[in-house]
Amino acid sequence: MHIGLIGGIGPAATDFYYRRLISTFARKTATLELTIVHADTPTLLNNLARNDAAAQTAIYTRLTNRLVAAGAECVCVTSIAGHFCIDDFKAVSPLPVIDMIAEVSRAIETRGLKRIGIIGTRTVMETRFYGRITSAEIIPPGKPELDDVHQAYVSMAASGSVTDDQRSIFNAACHRLLKEQGAEAIMLGGTDLALAFNEQTAEFPLVDCAAIHADAIARLATA
Repeated sequence: MHIGLIGGIGPAATDFYYRRLISTFARKTATLELTIVHADTPTLLNNLARNDAAAQTAIYTRLTNRLVAAGAECVCVTSIAGHFCIDDFKAVSPLPVIDMIAEVSRAIETRGLKRIGIIGTRTVMETRFYGRITSAEIIPPGKPELDDVHQAYVSMAASGSVTDDQRSIFNAACHRLLKEQGAEAIMLGGTDLALAFNEQTAEFPLVDCAAIHADAIARLATA
């Protein structure tokens, strides 16, 4: 299956998906067919802040038409923040959409987790992953820490790199969620958090949404 990715939101997340798909297909000794189109991070964040699903859906649809022209057979949005309008997009997309939220929900249920802390953008944290996780309780940081995490995240996503200060903000929020809120794991509620956390080296269990999504894409594409 020829995979279509809507990338650029942000650049580090796109790089994560690209590298993970390459390595997964190499392990499977399968040929990767992939086309990536570029969406704009500031535009997405502005539409997210205004909850303008129609504007972002129109952007996704225009970009997906480019993927159709390139021969893609599915489309994936490489951003959790970008999933705020995913249901609207799925209703009009020219290609089948591999929905990250649905894949993460299945993974959480399979792992049997019941209490999960979350960090990411303000919308993702406040809506507790868009209210789509039914098998576990999703716990965001309290204020003002939630605002600090949001600001650190959007700055990191826009630049495509993480600073020591941003890393410290994320780690402090995670440890507080684990120690004071009883979280069993931390959900990386932003795909660019791959810059700050690694499944193999993290000090605590992660729900790595970008990794779950990328692996689901590879699994479906090679089925």
